[in-house]
Amino acid sequence: MKIRKITCIGAGYVGGPTMSVIAQKNLNVKVTVVDLNQARIDAWNDADLSKLPVYEPGLDSVVAEARGRNLFFSTDVEKAIDEADMIFISVNTPTKTYGKGKGQAADLKFIELCARQIAAVATSDKIVVEKSTLPVRTAEALKSILDNTGNGVNFHILSNPEFLAEGTAVEDLHAPDRVLIGGENQEAIQALVDVYAAWVPTERILTTNLWSSELSKLVANAFLAQRVSSINSISELCEITGANVDEVSRAIGHDSRIGSKFLKASVGFGGSCFQKDILNLVYIARSYNLAAVADYWEQVIILNDHQKTRFAENIIKTLYNTVNGKNIAFLGWAFKKDTNDTRESAAIYVADHLLDEEANVIVYDPKVPAEQIYKDLDYLGTRTPEENRRLVKVVNDPYEALADAHAAAILTEWDEFKDYDWSRIKESMKKPSFVFDGRKLLNSAQLQDLGFVYYAIGE
Repeated sequence: MKIRKITCIGAGYVGGPTMSVIAQKNLNVKVTVVDLNQARIDAWNDADLSKLPVYEPGLDSVVAEARGRNLFFSTDVEKAIDEADMIFISVNTPTKTYGKGKGQAADLKFIELCARQIAAVATSDKIVVEKSTLPVRTAEALKSILDNTGNGVNFHILSNPEFLAEGTAVEDLHAPDRVLIGGENQEAIQALVDVYAAWVPTERILTTNLWSSELSKLVANAFLAQRVSSINSISELCEITGANVDEVSRAIGHDSRIGSKFLKASVGFGGSCFQKDILNLVYIARSYNLAAVADYWEQVIILNDHQKTRFAENIIKTLYNTVNGKNIAFLGWAFKKDTNDTRESAAIYVADHLLDEEANVIVYDPKVPAEQIYKDLDYLGTRTPEENRRLVKVVNDPYEALADAHAAAILTEWDEFKDYDWSRIKESMKKPSFVFDGRKLLNSAQLQDLGFVYYAIGE
């Protein structure tokens, strides 16, 4: 099977960057990314590359190289499906907010809608690739829909989960640790192997059966999140005992059996994957009556939620047990640096906790627009949109955010925060001036020398 035309359904954080790099590295393959969101497609096609809907370092140059040559963005979903030899499904699979499995199971309605549309439109054989993060055995449902509602064409289902880290997605795509492909048909597997082999060494392309591939994605994210929650649990112990969590992390990280990655204490993990995938794993375990397994992984989420709540409550306690009417400057809203993604960001939940106490929150983030910040808070449903806009102000200048603030809270580890004129900031803030460093980003000795009351996780 020789792949000449690839279509990706979904132009979000996974589909856009992944297809851009595939097009960049496969000059003889036409890659079309489709989405029903006209504004998103317009942004992908905008001549001003700073307006791409996904911010990732290096993505603009990849898009500039391939767009219009063999990379295209369109809302004509049916045409793209009909023409494609291979179709990636890269649509959202959020946690269910209704019905059975509410709050844990993955909502697969968009996956099923894609499958039904592919089945209705396709007039030639297709390889269908699961790129979205899915529960184990979703491929079985996909194949059932395609085989029973199609036009008599053959569909081969592959699982190709993404392992990108937002903020380094282009780097991860150019030099992946591994590419995982699960399937049952060897020709279809080889066709996808050949696409990646255009730039990925073959020893880094792993092939498995469908079910192992689907489960591996959930397990990888669960293990990474587990490490974050583990070190965060120790950060609380450090604060009580006088130990320093950075020193503990460094000591255990030198153990070759443990390693140093994902051992940085913080206000908590966010993003679209960790929480969603663990909750999905918990739901799957419970559905098979594996109560002990479900309880074990659910504790990772419980600890992460505790860390965010603990951070907010420490701000309230330190500010003399009340933040009512006080100005709290948030530096950062994205869930991590070098991305504009705010999904499950710790900042959302810390803000929500403070807003319950009638604090005034002033937010600065270099990449997240005001409308997204208000959208995140409105989605929680804790307050009316009018209340959120009364209590939360979004500004485009960090010094404006910090002027007259009673406290500053570092919620995202943007590098630029380290380079601010903190002496100037100290003069503009209320006295005493508090800094709560949720990312252990700033130089504590420097800030204390300037007269700040400085608090960092795990110290």
